[in-house]
Amino acid sequence: MFTRKDQEFIEHNGLTPYAVESQLQIFSEGIPPLDIIGPAVPGNGIVCLDKQQQDKLVERFDSWNGSRIKFVPASGAASRMFKDLFSAVETLRNDKQAVLSEPVHTFFRHLNEFAFYPILSGMKGFDPSHPLKILQLLLEEEGLNYGSLPKGLIPFHKYPDGPRTPFQEHLVESALCDTPTGETVNVHFTVSPEHEPLFAALLKEIRGKYQKRFGMDINVTFSTQSPSTNTLAVDMQNRPFRTKDGSLVLRPGGHGALLENLNTLTQDMVFIRNIDNVVPEASLEPVIHWRKVLAGFLLRCRRQVYKYIGELKNHADPFRLREMADFLEQTFGITHPPMEGEAFRSYLFSKLNRPVRVCGMVSSTGDPGGGPFRVRDKDGSGSLQILESIQLNGKKYDSTHFNPVDIVCSFKDYDGKVYYLPDFRDDDARFILHKSLEGRELKALELPGLWNGSMGGWNTAFVEVPLSTFNPVKTINDLLRKEHNFRNCCVW
Repeated sequence: MFTRKDQEFIEHNGLTPYAVESQLQIFSEGIPPLDIIGPAVPGNGIVCLDKQQQDKLVERFDSWNGSRIKFVPASGAASRMFKDLFSAVETLRNDKQAVLSEPVHTFFRHLNEFAFYPILSGMKGFDPSHPLKILQLLLEEEGLNYGSLPKGLIPFHKYPDGPRTPFQEHLVESALCDTPTGETVNVHFTVSPEHEPLFAALLKEIRGKYQKRFGMDINVTFSTQSPSTNTLAVDMQNRPFRTKDGSLVLRPGGHGALLENLNTLTQDMVFIRNIDNVVPEASLEPVIHWRKVLAGFLLRCRRQVYKYIGELKNHADPFRLREMADFLEQTFGITHPPMEGEAFRSYLFSKLNRPVRVCGMVSSTGDPGGGPFRVRDKDGSGSLQILESIQLNGKKYDSTHFNPVDIVCSFKDYDGKVYYLPDFRDDDARFILHKSLEGRELKALELPGLWNGSMGGWNTAFVEVPLSTFNPVKTINDLLRKEHNFRNCCVW
């Protein structure tokens, strides 16, 4: 099936023949469907906290002095954000008098409200009466080239001292939320290799100013997705897809490939947020409050987990085993098949001895994204999982909440060692997607999603958080929403 040239290509890209054969087997055999019990809802899988409970959890986090870091996947390009504007460029190139879509009209009506407008309007060739030229200056290489930049480097918010990108907003957010006064702000971004120098240059430009303002050191690290996580594309007959020149096609393994990047972190607590879910500084109060609530909830869960693991190592009595089982079910939705004695003890230890994550869940508003579900695992137990729509096999559920990617987690074991996270990945939770290349259909295999199957074996708790903590920017006009409007930006 593979020529020597193919094998050299595969190995040059960090893969092994065995890995490729395993991928081909998945295409041929298909992915087994999940045994979905139903959606997690408030009172049955999703915890709802009153004000007193929230305040106690905030206090718990504020008094904790462990190490912490924020993990932000930031390699995504901004091209989807500018989709309507790219279409307008093609339309205007063919017909300068063409009628533009409503999103594009909205963009031009509010052009001077965008944070990048002062930069754009100061460029040579800018003409407010020439829409095509404006779009070319904004999107294309001869101008700002925003259409090819990562979303993390696009100016989102206006401030008196200049615009801020999501990259900058995440640093400010961490300084105000995740880091004790006088400590070091730790943030890790996963980026594309070609964009890392741009992130590094921006960091060099603003780091000193932010350190002086917050009285903290700012430690930013970057990593890129390993080529060894790429997957081989196949045709509709599950044979390796080849381009017209006979070359094999490798595709990125999806954000589940970032599990390896996540596993390089050694801090006691890790916050995970998407790069585009940021707000101006003046609107951070609910974000800060609920981040601390989630972190306090994690600390409470982890303390109990460690306590039970210590007891199991010292042979806890049967009464305590039942208490542990109740804790697993009430906190993480983990049920168990009938068992007793040493088998029960061993089972409880295996379920407790896992990474822990607490995931904020917001009420459904029609936004795309994964949702909270109860799933029956292969061993007959139940667990809480975040599932994408592709994993639902076309079935509709009466879900009330979805995943905004507001996750606080800990992957240090009872003895303080970092778990090897791939050991807790559900490899059956991969995705097979249908794509096209050179006018032909192909199948693409993605690794289990980072907060889906890649964390399938983690202990998971869902906590309801308000919509005010979720303000993603999926299209350029989302920046016109009041949550991102420049009037909300603080002056300092």
